Amino acid sequence: MTPLTGAVVLPDGTSVRGRGRRDPLPDGPLPEYTLCLGHPARDAAPEWSAGWIVWPDFRVPRDRAQAVAAIVDAYERARSGVRVEVSCTGGTGRTGTVLACMAVLAGHPAADAVSWTRTHYRPRAVETPWQRRWVEGFPPSGLLHGRGARPLGADGDPSDAP
Repeated sequence: MTPLTGAVVLPDGTSVRGRGRRDPLPDGPLPEYTLCLGHPARDAAPEWSAGWIVWPDFRVPRDRAQAVAAIVDAYERARSGVRVEVSCTGGTGRTGTVLACMAVLAGHPAADAVSWTRTHYRPRAVETPWQRRWVEGFPPSGLLHGRGARPLGADGDPSDAP
């Protein structure tokens, strides 16, 4: 499979492309799935399969549980070999926030995920203090770092998860 032009390689080797929707599509293969950040009633959807997180510019998602589920889903798709893109209008704040969360799912410490994303994606990724705090609190309790998102049991052990 040919990776997307401009994709970021997460700490576990998973490739995901971040992009601003106002920017032209790069040359090369099209994404097979895009996680769109914004509002489906106001923002144009791509011509291929897409999911949405309702997420105002410069803020954090309106529905945390839905956002976490959508980020985990997009990450798992990318991990399985699907060409995944994450996009918001400019491609920096919201997109950077999601890429930082995906880095956490890929095993990177949440406390350093913003710095990792700024090094590997864009220097100004994750634009606001609220977005930085959102990443630092990711994943919420019940998800395990590394080899995909897995539920944890009451004592933090994945082997006794429900």
